Amino acid sequence: MKFKIPVAEPVIGKRELELVTEAVKSGWVSSKGKFIKEFETKFAEYIGVEYGVAVSNGTAALHLALVTLGIGKGDEVIIPTLTFASVANAVIYTGAKPVFIDSHPDYWCINPNSIEKRVTTRTKAIIVVHLYGHPCDMDRILKIAEENNLYVIEDCAEAHGAEYKGKKVGSFGDISCFSFYGNKIITTGEGGMCLTNDSKLAEKMRFLRDHGMRPERRYWHEVIGFNYRMTNLQAALGVAQLEKINDFIKKKREIAEIYNSQLKNIEGVILPPEMPWAKNVYWMYSILISEENYGLNRDGLMKKLAEKGVETRRFFYPLHMMPPYRKYVKNCTFHVAERLSSCGINLPSSVKLTKDDIEKIIQVISTLNQGRCGR
Repeated sequence: MKFKIPVAEPVIGKRELELVTEAVKSGWVSSKGKFIKEFETKFAEYIGVEYGVAVSNGTAALHLALVTLGIGKGDEVIIPTLTFASVANAVIYTGAKPVFIDSHPDYWCINPNSIEKRVTTRTKAIIVVHLYGHPCDMDRILKIAEENNLYVIEDCAEAHGAEYKGKKVGSFGDISCFSFYGNKIITTGEGGMCLTNDSKLAEKMRFLRDHGMRPERRYWHEVIGFNYRMTNLQAALGVAQLEKINDFIKKKREIAEIYNSQLKNIEGVILPPEMPWAKNVYWMYSILISEENYGLNRDGLMKKLAEKGVETRRFFYPLHMMPPYRKYVKNCTFHVAERLSSCGINLPSSVKLTKDDIEKIIQVISTLNQGRCGR
């Protein structure tokens, strides 16, 4: 089905075309060319980190980070259960075991209180996911990591430019990972990046992303590496997108303000969180639907919106519920994540949205509520 109002949509303009055309004309269309280093440098500067290592996608970034930190067979890595599957997959690729953690009820990200209870002698790292644009509670998590000698990897795929206590996410962990998939705040089509303040980790990541080949001794491989390189074409697109990132985030927050102002008065609609210590960039404008109070469940609302040409997306399924990951779960409960997943809906959030688009969406949500509740 083609929707009149899609849930997400990239903004590609003249500047992107200009730089990608320059890359094409240069002949450097693969993993060599000036735009790769430029994108790495400028994106790292934007986040406030020393080193950037561009890669082929966000999942590759997570896997590369784990391997670089020495995570492997017999290790455990703590991750949230409410996130995209790539987080668990990257852990499993290394031979390590994912340890799932429930969500915090107030801001939906990984719950630090639950992390402390799941640390064992085999735990080597924590992957935090800044879910749907909202930061995790990094002070709490970093304290747990320090007390237990654990690495921290930040998954910032959904939170470019989000802030925790005035500092951008991606600047807290040992390594942070970003995705630039087509629906992200800035895009390179596919693509990702690892950031770090550790020069040795950055050097090792560059080495491993290029087949483990020594740059000073071409075709000499000392370890088994990966082909996780970003192309110059992707990087050119990224450089152009990065020039607009502040405008994109400003528009995302303006869209959220319009949604919030209208939806806050509709019974049964729970607005997305923004804690006092956080700046939410609203990668997705995410709400919860209380069937009891709204009069219609989440799936029913999604169906009605689709009939009006409005695309929506449900929240992620908690990882522990799906077949590939059930074997990693024993004697655990994830009540918050399961509740969020069952009633969470992502509304259209593209920076291309007009005020009329948003008002149309709000009108559908409001009308259904009034009709069901007999107002």
